[in-house]
Amino acid sequence: MVCALGMMTACTEKDNGGSNEPTPIPTDTVKWVDLGLPSGLLWAECNLGASSPEEYGNYYAWGETQPKDFYFWNTYRYCTLDNAGVFQTLTKYNTLESYGTVDSLTTLQAIDDAATAALGNSARTPTMAEWEELIANTTAEWTTQNNVNGYLFTATNGNTLFLPAAGIRWSEELRGESSNGAYLSSTLCTELPYQGNTFRFYSEDYFLYYDNRCSGLSVRAVRGK
Repeated sequence: MVCALGMMTACTEKDNGGSNEPTPIPTDTVKWVDLGLPSGLLWAECNLGASSPEEYGNYYAWGETQPKDFYFWNTYRYCTLDNAGVFQTLTKYNTLESYGTVDSLTTLQAIDDAATAALGNSARTPTMAEWEELIANTTAEWTTQNNVNGYLFTATNGNTLFLPAAGIRWSEELRGESSNGAYLSSTLCTELPYQGNTFRFYSEDYFLYYDNRCSGLSVRAVRGK
């Protein structure tokens, strides 16, 4: 897979995608699905910001805790821009000197986790290993649920998890809704630290991937039993 930095054109303003933190919703008010996974991990029934499994919910940049109207490097919390407004360095979660000061942080801290901010300390964004566990211990089928396209994961205990094809936000646009899904993990892409590892799918396939950290993706929270 080739992952391009791309589209780092000049912009003018930069706001903080993590300010004005929301008041967490208690996790006991959220419905959680037990898929009988080896880790015992529970998955939220709905996307973050949604009230039903079919709703798209909110979109979040990697390391930010609020949805916003514009997803680009000039509005991303953890980067600097040069005088022309073009991406220059990362200011947190960096493994390569070519992208700024190396802090070797490779997993989202709770303060930067949208799921934790929204649902409280027992909830978080799944790691890449936890996405792998979900895939390895369920069967997946592209389907339509209440007129919404997405993937249905069925566990051996009979419980299911539906992920709607909510697309991805870039700039002011929502791209690919109804035809593909893009879900954050809390794991940094260490080889390309301007990207976060993600779970992606189309109707014909699903796979582990990585996307620019400033893009807006869906979040499906997890927690322990």
